[in-house]
Amino acid sequence: MDKVSDFLTRIRNAGLAKHEKVDIPSSKTRVGLAEILQSSGFIRSFKVANDSKQGIMRVYLKYDENGQHAISNINRVSRPGRRIYVKSDQIPEIRSGIGTAIVSTSQGLMTGTDAQKKNLGGEFVCKLW
Repeated sequence: MDKVSDFLTRIRNAGLAKHEKVDIPSSKTRVGLAEILQSSGFIRSFKVANDSKQGIMRVYLKYDENGQHAISNINRVSRPGRRIYVKSDQIPEIRSGIGTAIVSTSQGLMTGTDAQKKNLGGEFVCKLW
């Protein structure tokens, strides 16, 4: 299964079920996604615990004062069967700047606005708001 899709689905399902935290198998890509989600304010925090295998990442979800999940929608754009690549000037603005586009560039995963500032394009991984 696709690592990114699995990560996004686990976050989405845990948010809909109002869980406080969710455990996800760790990888460099997933840790990069979690760092972006934390810096953008969509999750509270995350920890990576090493075990004898690949490690487990525990993601602590964020909710507003009404109990609504901080992520109202999260969509995978580029898939293994259909890769979507964008140039730096083609990175879309998500929900008039409220949402975040995540792009995989030659310098690693970053938000769409950071990629535009650095004039980098890459694979359009996902969008969320």
